[in-house]
Amino acid sequence: RSLTGSLIGGIAETQEMLDFCAEHGVAPEIEVIEPDYINEAYGRVLASDVRYRFVIDTASLR
Repeated sequence: RSLTGSLIGGIAETQEMLDFCAEHGVAPEIEVIEPDYINEAYGRVLASDVRYRFVIDTASLR
């Protein structure tokens, strides 16, 4: 048996965190990629060549 939990918190804590981030200009550092670049991005993850989180631009899907 095992017991697991989450460090994320509930809805109220999450909203408080989002409000704090908005008030203080805290935002993630991301690299937006096209869907065609997913395989290369994954290769970069495996090679530890990633500084930011990848965000896939789904608006460019056809």
